[in-house]
Amino acid sequence: MTTRLPKLVVFDLDYTLWDLWIDTHVTGPLHRDKNNVNEVLDKYNRPISFYEHVPQILHRLRTADVTIAAASRTSAPTLARSALNLLLVPPMNDMKGSKEGPAKAIDFFDQLEIYPGSKLTHFKRLHKKTGIPYSEMLFFDDEHRNKEVEELGVTFHLVRDGLDDRTFERGIAEWRKRHPVEVILDPEDAAGSSSSSSSST
Repeated sequence: MTTRLPKLVVFDLDYTLWDLWIDTHVTGPLHRDKNNVNEVLDKYNRPISFYEHVPQILHRLRTADVTIAAASRTSAPTLARSALNLLLVPPMNDMKGSKEGPAKAIDFFDQLEIYPGSKLTHFKRLHKKTGIPYSEMLFFDDEHRNKEVEELGVTFHLVRDGLDDRTFERGIAEWRKRHPVEVILDPEDAAGSSSSSSSST
């Protein structure tokens, strides 16, 4: 069984990584209470937090050297970026005795495409910036209309109740099913195989 991962994994923000619409439910400015992990507060102390499994999913992808991006069509891009900048992600597995401290959520994202409009634009820009083929992209989003990115060759996976491990694994499995590992023989190996079969006839 393959363990291959996409080269780029992209996440929507609202109701995918956190349980609100940043442009509707949140009023700036945002702030963090001391060094609270995975929580920032808006002007009226409404909390913004990643869903429970999101931090470890981000760690897993970063450890595997997968490029991570956010693609959001929010009309409050400054607020969304502020939330990502203030949110602290706990260390991997929150290991006791670990010397690794919490990290800013924004540091996990290699690319940010956060602005109103079609997700097709977001992905065309991601493709241009990274050079990664659409076939090597996996996108998690809670809105079915954004499945339109599949016309580019992106694998889309619908998030129904916030991103969790099960949803993540299903998305990875779908991508692997569509893009099985390609076995490419080294030219010298192929030539050697050809000559040996010729000599045996």
